[in-house]
Amino acid sequence: MPNDSPQPTRRGRQALIIGSLVGVLVLALWTWRSETSRPAAPVRPSQSYSQTLELARDGKPGAARLLYQQLARDDLADERRIALLAELPNYPSPQALKLLKAQLDHESLAVSLAAVESAVRLLPGHHLAVVLGPLLSADEPALRLNATLALTRLSPDELGLYFAALQHSAEAFQHDLAQQPPTVQNRMQLGRLYRQTGDNALALSALEDAVQLAPDNLLAALARIEQLDDNQQADQARQLMRQLLEKHPDSALLQHALGIWLRDHGQAEFALLSLARAAELAADNNDYRYDLAVMLHTLEQLEAAQKQLQQILQNQPANRRARVLLIQYARESGQLQNVQVLLAQLEQQNPDDPALQQGL
Repeated sequence: MPNDSPQPTRRGRQALIIGSLVGVLVLALWTWRSETSRPAAPVRPSQSYSQTLELARDGKPGAARLLYQQLARDDLADERRIALLAELPNYPSPQALKLLKAQLDHESLAVSLAAVESAVRLLPGHHLAVVLGPLLSADEPALRLNATLALTRLSPDELGLYFAALQHSAEAFQHDLAQQPPTVQNRMQLGRLYRQTGDNALALSALEDAVQLAPDNLLAALARIEQLDDNQQADQARQLMRQLLEKHPDSALLQHALGIWLRDHGQAEFALLSLARAAELAADNNDYRYDLAVMLHTLEQLEAAQKQLQQILQNQPANRRARVLLIQYARESGQLQNVQVLLAQLEQQNPDDPALQQGL
């Protein structure tokens, strides 16, 4: 018996097929949009924060790359970011500069302030002015003050176009700090700002206030001595330094300051004695040892200078400043094999180091 149920026509079959295809496409589109609307999972660096920090501090191969990876994260706790910023000056590169600028604009004030400190150690004079200069007009007063104080260490030539802006910022903060109840910190800051604008008498007065507030604060006492020297009161400065040393004969800080003072006054041989004493009293202070190495080199004691720099690298393998200077001294003395070893180690730490790019 023939089947009397209606059979789909050719046009009906086409409509059915098209409808099915449309349904599949709609389902696929909905699935795709659902997937793409989900937030992408953050990319995690291959090494953890703690591992990276350890590698950076120890100057291990690949330290720069891992350090940059961690600083590029957007889920890093502020205290961890601050710790990494402290290591960044040993790993300069265009990428390091880019990351540093991002931290200066960080939503956390503590991170931005740490980035200012990192910039001071990372960048030479003119470059520091270019990076920190825009912060002289920052909305946050603490950030503006820190940038102002950081830039006071630069010469007018290094400041370039930011010289006038720095003077204006210094004058504004002079007024603000002078109105605050005196503390050692704000009087010392006030002294630096007055010195920047050439108000040397006011600078000395502010620093004398700081010393009166804390007679045993050696940093305040040394700042006053430095200002006296700038004010052409060298005899009084020398007398105060002598009194401090009599009271604190085993202070590495004072011995180092005396060495720098003697060096700046053309007494290199006596400066060497004080710098050596400072390095002896504070054997782990690599900055003191570095200054001792430079003084030894000035007095043409090249081998002794190299030994001091080698000791720094033994204490702190990541210390780029000491490594670069040791490469220079080794080259001067014709130790080409040692130069190659030091350069290879530097390249392993940070292949984008400017010293390598410049053919140090």
